[in-house]
Amino acid sequence: MYEPDEGERNDGPIPPARPVIGEAEIAAAVRVLRSGQVVQGPEVAAFEDEFSGWVDGRHCVAVNSGTSALQLTLMALGLGPSDEVIVPSFSFAATANAVRLVGATPVFADIDPRTFCLDPASVEAAIGPRTAAIMPVHLYGHPAAMDRLEPIAARHGLALVEDACQAHGAALHGRPAGSFGAAGCFSFYPTKNMHALEGGMITTADSGMARTLRLLRNQGMERRYANEIVGANMRMTDVAAAIGRVQLARLPESTERRQANAKTLGCLLTAVPPPPVADGAWHVYHQYTVRVPGARDEAHRRLAARGIGSAVYYPTPIHRLAPYLGSCAGELPETERAAAEVLSLPIHPTLTERELVRIAEAVNDLGCLL
Repeated sequence: MYEPDEGERNDGPIPPARPVIGEAEIAAAVRVLRSGQVVQGPEVAAFEDEFSGWVDGRHCVAVNSGTSALQLTLMALGLGPSDEVIVPSFSFAATANAVRLVGATPVFADIDPRTFCLDPASVEAAIGPRTAAIMPVHLYGHPAAMDRLEPIAARHGLALVEDACQAHGAALHGRPAGSFGAAGCFSFYPTKNMHALEGGMITTADSGMARTLRLLRNQGMERRYANEIVGANMRMTDVAAAIGRVQLARLPESTERRQANAKTLGCLLTAVPPPPVADGAWHVYHQYTVRVPGARDEAHRRLAARGIGSAVYYPTPIHRLAPYLGSCAGELPETERAAAEVLSLPIHPTLTERELVRIAEAVNDLGCLL
């Protein structure tokens, strides 16, 4: 059994993620609590307006989670039991759950082995007579191949919905995540590149769709007791929005830090290659994910013994989870391979130079496994 030496024990553990909640976030929350306007008020409106600047001026609709953003988008598009939506199986279950929650059927396509995002060729092969939409995921902060997926969706008359829950500030050929297709969906969970403690945002260029989304998040009404459609309660609180505004203002700095950390790790690591970045992609490194063929779980254990947190996203493809057994999925070899090999190393913006060196040294010392 591997044991760290005495010097390694003296260093504090490095977690795989480290949410930032500073005095500015606390002050923003307290300010809202003292104002008495705590739900769907001026802070939410301001957050929506400020986030619009990150998605080429699209309409922004704040909701209570990234999953709600996905679900409400599919509801606004009118998807239901007669429809299929093509999604990756290599993602968090929320991607497929949102499809099921509106009664539609997820159809799983394979991923590009370099980017871990949907493979356009696999997507095109999965299109059938019931296909209504394609939902690519910008996984780990790397944008999906939207320049190839957009023409496929247009050619087949399909809605294109971006799961951008891990991609705040990511871009492809200068075009930001959340500005492609019918809508983009973001999450503000605490471990994301920016957070609001919890929350989500939907972005769309369609003003009519934006209004429908605002109705859907608020029981189907714009004015109290004047319900126009059947809706839900998926509103964002003003406390969450105020924290989100602080985090959004800090996003350029934290993104730059993540990218600098990725560059440093790329220079220091010798045992594993760094994550590839596609041409024209602006990777924001929600995760720094490497491959460890044949020894991933042992590497994870040995790193933990040295105080280096790492994480596996995602060890079980969605189509192999209990709710989706027997689902619409063909051969997904790259999905299966990624699920068995990926390991995400710490990349968060609060890492110190010493911590980056420790991470690299620990990984490089696994060379005998690799």
